[in-house]
Amino acid sequence: MRATLEADVSMGHRHIMIPKSLRVSVVIPALNEAQNLPYVLPRIPAWVHEVILVDGHSTDDTVEVARDLWPGVCVVTQSGWGKGNALQAGFLAATGDFIVMLDADGSLDPGEIPLYVGALMAGADFVKGSRFLQGGGSSDITFIRSLGNRVFGLIVRLLFGGHFSDLCYGYNAFRAEALDVLNPDCDGFEIETLLNVRALRLGLKVAEVPSFEHDRIHGTSHLQAIPDGWRIVKTILSEWRSSLTPSVRSAPAEPTNFNLWEARN
Repeated sequence: MRATLEADVSMGHRHIMIPKSLRVSVVIPALNEAQNLPYVLPRIPAWVHEVILVDGHSTDDTVEVARDLWPGVCVVTQSGWGKGNALQAGFLAATGDFIVMLDADGSLDPGEIPLYVGALMAGADFVKGSRFLQGGGSSDITFIRSLGNRVFGLIVRLLFGGHFSDLCYGYNAFRAEALDVLNPDCDGFEIETLLNVRALRLGLKVAEVPSFEHDRIHGTSHLQAIPDGWRIVKTILSEWRSSLTPSVRSAPAEPTNFNLWEARN
């Protein structure tokens, strides 16, 4: 019998069996997040294969704190600036079968990682969190951000035919072999939208799982609603233009509101 580790998922007191042979890489971009990391790293499941912290040229003790909290953490310094640039560096360093994107500010719950891994194990290629599915939510999202998210989602639905319940959210996971086709190539916060739309455009099997977004614990967000919103619009339109090119056009896969418990039976 194949040896397994049991990962306890807090939602509904359910359990997911994670094979010991499965390697999960968690990629965390961080810029001056020394105060927040104690609320993040200790809550990552112990069975995770590796944690990759991508340092965005921090001027505080981010790297030292990370090494104290997670011995063996892989620290990568990003070459440029921006969340997208940091995530690209982390993806290149990852050696796992599955890659999970996690923020360093405490807004994303590491305890939800088994939900994403479970959906990938059940057959999804790309799994995205949603604050708007039953069981999800947010104590941090503003009216402007929520409105923008819905507008961007409508644009994607009109251009690509797929429906995302939450387009602009940073909690995502995917199979490592999908990285070659996803080919993230942007430097800012729009990388989250790029990955979601590109996975849809290329016909990957996309699943959504409910996720709750908490308030940032310390510090202020680097997100700028209007400039970053405009970059998201340009990203969507760029992907749409690419979809019109016969050599790269694929039939989009409709995102699935993934019921993890049914998929396991």
